[in-house]
Amino acid sequence: MSFFNTSLFSEESAKDIIKKRKSLFSANYKTAKRVDILSKNLEYDKAKEFMKVVSKNYLDLLNLFPENTKEGHGTEALPSVWENKEEFDALMKKSSDDMIKLASVIEDSDDIRATLKQYMWKNCNACHSKFRKPH
Repeated sequence: MSFFNTSLFSEESAKDIIKKRKSLFSANYKTAKRVDILSKNLEYDKAKEFMKVVSKNYLDLLNLFPENTKEGHGTEALPSVWENKEEFDALMKKSSDDMIKLASVIEDSDDIRATLKQYMWKNCNACHSKFRKPH
C-alpha cells in the first residue's frame, strides 16, 4: 500500500513549474532593461554578458510548459501556448538566437535603439501579444 498521492504531487509540480517560468520571464525583463541601459551607455562588454543570460533563459523556458501547467497558480500563459506549441517554441528559440546576434552586432550599430528593438524588444512584444494574458 502506498501513501503517495500522485495528484497532489503533480499539482505541486505544476505550481513549481509555473513559479519557475514566471521567475525566468521576470528575470529576463529585468535583465533586458539592464541590457538596454548598458548598451545605450556604450557599456557593451557588460551588456553582452547579460544578453547571454537572457538567451539561456529562453532555452530553459522551452521545458517549462507541460500540459499540466495550463491553468492555475497565477499563470499568465494563454491557451495559445499549447494550441500553437511549435510556434511558441520557435519564438523562444528565435528570442534566444536573437540575443546572441544582438551581442555580435550591438557595437557596430548606427542606431542602438533600433537594434535593441529588432533583436530584443520585438520578440518580447510578439510573445506578450499572442501567448500572455493582458495586464
